[in-house]
Amino acid sequence: MDKAKVVEIKDLGITYHTIEEETEALRDVNLDIYHNEIIGVVGPSGCGKSTLLSIIAGLIKPTKGSVRVNGRLVDKPLNNVGYMFQSDQLFEWRNILNNVLLGLEIQGKLDDEAKERAKEMLHSYGLGDFIYSYPYQLSGGMRQRVALIRTLILEPDLLLLDEPFSALDYQTRLAISDEIGTILKKEEKTAIMVTHDISEAISMSDRVVVLSQRPGTIKKIFDIKLSCNKERTPLKSREAPEFRHYFNEIWRELDIHV
Repeated sequence: MDKAKVVEIKDLGITYHTIEEETEALRDVNLDIYHNEIIGVVGPSGCGKSTLLSIIAGLIKPTKGSVRVNGRLVDKPLNNVGYMFQSDQLFEWRNILNNVLLGLEIQGKLDDEAKERAKEMLHSYGLGDFIYSYPYQLSGGMRQRVALIRTLILEPDLLLLDEPFSALDYQTRLAISDEIGTILKKEEKTAIMVTHDISEAISMSDRVVVLSQRPGTIKKIFDIKLSCNKERTPLKSREAPEFRHYFNEIWRELDIHV
């Protein structure tokens, strides 16, 4: 792959200690992620998916191994890494524009040019009529779009998505994942997305990483190649003939017993 390497994860492991016991959450995780690549991470509940994101974000320190983003060792939160949580985390007392501008305000980078750029992004992604509205006036899908724009306006080199659509109903989830997947590709962003939804992972990702039961290790990585790749969107991906094959293969790797 001739693209620039954005993330380098080497021999990563973490063990949580309590008075009674120690729990190994992740073991020997090795993964390279490249520019403009979307990586989906799936695995059984409790296998360390969200922990992996927190380590990459610099929120948790690993017990062993390392993470580098654009060559820089992650040992604390980095300004060039954006994190989008399950909840949109919008402040109800701030209008949509001011929610989008919050990160720039905190970083001391808020100026008239930034405000214009925020307005342009809101218009570009279908929220132009809601710039001065408040979060409670928006649908769940629209709120998630605002949360994404708030992250993108900081121009992060890496975007971390932790179950970003899990709070939405199924139809809205399909629509907003299609919109956000398209936005990420248009903005040429590198992203890691944790999800429990295999279909979502396949439809949005260039590669899907399957983690094992705890302690989480990489069982297999699927390179997603679909016949619609040239004009690929998440919704078109679900219509590709190869989609079902990937779904069945990933399901088998998950080895979930119910």
